[in-house]
Amino acid sequence: MQKSTIQYLLINSFLMLALFSCSPFTKSYTPKKLDRTSYEVPYFSDSKTDYVYKTNITVYGNELSGIFIAKKINDTTHRIVFTTEFGNKLFDFEISETTFKINSIVSELDRKILINTLKEDFRLLLKKEYLIQEQFENDFFNIYKSADKNRDNYLFLTKKDQKLEKVIHSSKTKEKFTVLFNSENNIFAEKIQIIHQNIKLKIELNYFKSEN
Repeated sequence: MQKSTIQYLLINSFLMLALFSCSPFTKSYTPKKLDRTSYEVPYFSDSKTDYVYKTNITVYGNELSGIFIAKKINDTTHRIVFTTEFGNKLFDFEISETTFKINSIVSELDRKILINTLKEDFRLLLKKEYLIQEQFENDFFNIYKSADKNRDNYLFLTKKDQKLEKVIHSSKTKEKFTVLFNSENNIFAEKIQIIHQNIKLKIELNYFKSEN
């Protein structure tokens, strides 16, 4: 992809992030007695596995495709690399709950608002464990509330088989963005979507199956 196209797509569009307010977080759930105090996420947890996904980023009607690779490099940290489909590296990050390191990033993407958005998205995507303070339910899910500094995360586990299918990241009153997981075995997520409620940004990850 031409540098000018990347620049238009991921600089000019992301500059619009600060111009929109969030939609209200108005979900209504039935309170339920707490049945756990923590939850450990099974996805992205195996240090022996390279998690490779074909990736499509849609922002304000513009699209960028590439390959997303995540690797757990120690107990707390993942390394994530995003390349074009031709193998050109766009960024290379190391991320944990408390740290964030940029190993490399192309100059066209080296913008604070873009980096902060991706850091927040990927930190939630790769989050290993949640401490649970409250529990709710609806017809299909047990819903666990976990504090995240001055925000909250809501984990949606299916009642049928206890699969983690959704995490909503919100302020105290408004949704910020949602991570959706599609998993056949509750160990590996074949499809993942990150959808922002307040901006026209969507990241879709589809498991890259080797031809071998």
